[in-house]
Amino acid sequence: MEIRELGMADAYELTPVQHCDDRGAFLEWFTKDRFEAETGHRIRLAQANSSVSSRGVVRGIHFADVPPSQAKYVTCMSGEVLDVVVDLRVGSPTFGTWDAVRLDDDTRKAVYVAEGLGHVFMALSGRATLTYLCSEQYNPGREHGIHPLDPDLGIAWPNDVEVLLSPKDAEAPGLHDAQRQGLLPSYDACQALYSARRGQISSG
Repeated sequence: MEIRELGMADAYELTPVQHCDDRGAFLEWFTKDRFEAETGHRIRLAQANSSVSSRGVVRGIHFADVPPSQAKYVTCMSGEVLDVVVDLRVGSPTFGTWDAVRLDDDTRKAVYVAEGLGHVFMALSGRATLTYLCSEQYNPGREHGIHPLDPDLGIAWPNDVEVLLSPKDAEAPGLHDAQRQGLLPSYDACQALYSARRGQISSG
């Protein structure tokens, strides 16, 4: 597996090796020891989710309070999406920036989103299914969102796809409004959480 850090620390693109023949393909889309050794992050699997979306559906930008927040390891089981990670950590050198990866059922790439980072995607195919490994269970009282079309973020969504949002995502604040409301995680709190996770790795 090839592991590449995205445009902000603590977010990664993972490209598996596929073993293909006339029967189909086999791949390892997550390997705990390799992932931890190369990223220094640990996923304590607490919940696994799947979402099925029609073309143009945008889900996010979602994040949770730190601690404990929720790290995500995401792959596209069928179809194609544009998957985006946004740095929402106040005080981060890359605060307010984003990076994108196309996830599909051809390359079988995955994206890792550490605690405190925002996650959002757009379905590009007629139907797309994403599967998430999550480090914490969903807790609606600690979950927040940023509007995915916030001009201050300027995420470059495809121009030829009509955006479909849930009412909750459509009513989410912009980045700077969320910051003024005190909703965003701090970079220092995230680093402390990552350090604790690394201690868990080293202690086995």
